[in-house]
Amino acid sequence: MGDSDVTGALTRRRRATFAARRGGSLLPMNGRSAAGCQGSGTADASRDNGHGKRDHSLETSRSKSKSVKEKRRNDISDRLSCHKSQQSLLSSASGYSNYRGVLNWCVVMLVLSNARLFLENLLRYGVLVDPIQVISLFLNDPYSWPAACLVIVSNVFILVALYTERQLSKGSFSELAGFLVHCINMAIMLTFPAAVVLLVPSVTPVGGAFVLGNYTILLLKLYSYKDVNMWCRELSTVKAKKLARSLSCPSAQHLSGSDHKVCYPGNLTIRDMYYFVFAPTLCYELNFPRSPKIRMGFLLRRLFEMLFFTQLLVALTQQWMIPIIQSSMKPLEDMDLSRMTERLLRLAVPNHLLWLMFFYWFFHSSMNFTAELLRFGDRQFYKDWWNSESVTYFWQNWNIPVHKWCLRHFYKPLLRRGFSKMISQSAVFFLSAFFHEYLVSVPLRMFRLWAFMGMMAQLPLAWFVGYFLRGNYGNAAVWISLIIGQPFAVLMYVHDYYVLHYRQEAD
Repeated sequence: MGDSDVTGALTRRRRATFAARRGGSLLPMNGRSAAGCQGSGTADASRDNGHGKRDHSLETSRSKSKSVKEKRRNDISDRLSCHKSQQSLLSSASGYSNYRGVLNWCVVMLVLSNARLFLENLLRYGVLVDPIQVISLFLNDPYSWPAACLVIVSNVFILVALYTERQLSKGSFSELAGFLVHCINMAIMLTFPAAVVLLVPSVTPVGGAFVLGNYTILLLKLYSYKDVNMWCRELSTVKAKKLARSLSCPSAQHLSGSDHKVCYPGNLTIRDMYYFVFAPTLCYELNFPRSPKIRMGFLLRRLFEMLFFTQLLVALTQQWMIPIIQSSMKPLEDMDLSRMTERLLRLAVPNHLLWLMFFYWFFHSSMNFTAELLRFGDRQFYKDWWNSESVTYFWQNWNIPVHKWCLRHFYKPLLRRGFSKMISQSAVFFLSAFFHEYLVSVPLRMFRLWAFMGMMAQLPLAWFVGYFLRGNYGNAAVWISLIIGQPFAVLMYVHDYYVLHYRQEAD
């Protein structure tokens, strides 16, 4: 008992001493001021901040160690498993679309295969390119140039259209009389050159096609010229006597330089008419968009392309196309179906390449050259027809000037008269088929309707592709129709022309 009391007393004494020390650290001691207490408080705060920084560094080191551990675990898991759920690249579910390497491979294969065909052609036939023969296609008799004379005579029809519009603007002609004069003028334009090509033996097929193409373009231009001026007269009777394209034409004395806007009937001048005749468009306007200046570098590049592709088209036609066509006559005469199919497929590749070159030469090089020379601002002569997923989209985008003319002067007027869209579209295809046949049959002096039937066949083809094929399948159908359809028509016309002329001469 005595020992336990001594031990308890010692324990109590130690606790009292610890409490006294603890209280001294909290309360001011005898002889110390409040500032000393405040200083001790500041020191305690700095010690607390130090402890916080150390805690933060400890937490950072712990997070780094955790990330290192997780990385090690991921590395170990990657070593243990190398598979995950994913689709093959060529599967449609993968969403992969970068096939640039495959496209390059196709280009390389195309170049190599055609290089082999070209070498085979040279080894079999030799060099067949003859520029003098091309000149003779235009001129049989060097002292008689009927094609050039017909082009010069076309100025008469231009001046008749201009004179008629001037009389209509003055009121000297009634609307009915002006309409009849325009109709007679355009009817003669359509029949007169065709009659000359058919009746004059010195007109070659190439020269005849060139002349009829020029007259067809001029016919469409003058029809647009007639319509636009008639619309101006109709609007002028409602709104004002003079009409600008913006319907707010300022007076002539306030206009100068490039800001000049032509008002009706101020557009009825020879200069305005011939600018429209040479402009790369079929649709007339009072004020065409104009580019600020002529870019000589751009102009020379287009000129070089025109000369280069002209020579290339002639050379490939003589060296590649003509031998294949000549070798196709015997299977066509014997009606050997397998041989005819082989010749058709053999002709498809050079024919299609020549068509693509002609497209670039005419719609890009030639029309941009003319537009740059005339400072014509609207350069949209074609759109992305190569991405066509339907036949209708192709015909709407590969020849924009013709499409604009058909839409503005033929399709929409039919709709306004109450015709349905189907009938109006069929009428547009019928008109196009007529001019295709007109430009082929008349120069060849034979009427077989292959071009007409080929164009009218676009209607059921457009319906079939539009309803049953979508996306890439529709685009493939459009390309197949272009690659196979054209050489088929070429073979038919060449065969009939050969039978009609050279076969009769041989007999």
